[in-house]
Amino acid sequence: MADRGTPPNYNNTTTTTGGGGGNAGLAFVVGILVVVVAVIAWIVFGGDTPEEQSGDVNVTIEGAGEAAEAVEGAAEAVEGAAESAAE
Repeated sequence: MADRGTPPNYNNTTTTTGGGGGNAGLAFVVGILVVVVAVIAWIVFGGDTPEEQSGDVNVTIEGAGEAAEAVEGAAEAVEGAAESAAE
């Protein structure tokens, strides 16, 4: 019969390994992607050249007749209201 007074002998072994550099490659790839997206965004949204920037827009519609005159009168009324509001 076994002796009940002595507890069984269990051996626990813990092994840890320290790699440490596993995420460095991932961080590098993510950094490259951020730079690429930033360059693309700058080209799409803010990369205007000085030739493309102009303050004047000129639109000519031929054959509009009375509609063109009505719009011109409305534009003059809005301009007059804006000037009187600025004073």
